[in-house]
Amino acid sequence: MKTSYYFYALLFSLFTFSCVKPPEYPIEPVLIYNTEEGDGFNQTQIAQGGPDAVSDTLILTFSFTDGDGDIGYPVDSFDIFFTDSRDGFRDLRRLPVIPDQGTGNGIEGKITLRFPNKPFNICCTYDDGAPSCLPHPDVNNPAFATDTFSYTLQIRDRAGNFSNKIQTETITILCD
Repeated sequence: MKTSYYFYALLFSLFTFSCVKPPEYPIEPVLIYNTEEGDGFNQTQIAQGGPDAVSDTLILTFSFTDGDGDIGYPVDSFDIFFTDSRDGFRDLRRLPVIPDQGTGNGIEGKITLRFPNKPFNICCTYDDGAPSCLPHPDVNNPAFATDTFSYTLQIRDRAGNFSNKIQTETITILCD
């Protein structure tokens, strides 16, 4: 009696697993920015970098899928692109190589990047041409006390396929 029970339980398990299909992703990377799932920046404001600034770090997390799993370059090449909303400056970075897992149905995961404010990595820019990365000369003018920015980001896989672009939330930089 016990033997037949285990046999049917095993048979049911095999039947259930054979019916589950792994997800199929497009070969181009796809970025997902779902703040309800933990994606986004760890904070919405940060002190401007500089020699006397308090050390702080923005941490950005976003999700991705890639149908052929070829994320990250093994050589000196950039594969993640951030565009600053203020001036269009493009920051280039490298992702680590994600090793092939032997599956043909792709990968999914989360990417976390750090942006320290020091020494001058996060800076205020001023519309009146005052030098960026320093407190504004008119320190009493509230118009120059903060700056805001967001990033548009995109990644590229080893086959050269670009992902969709996603937009981060707005970050406030404390300029003084």
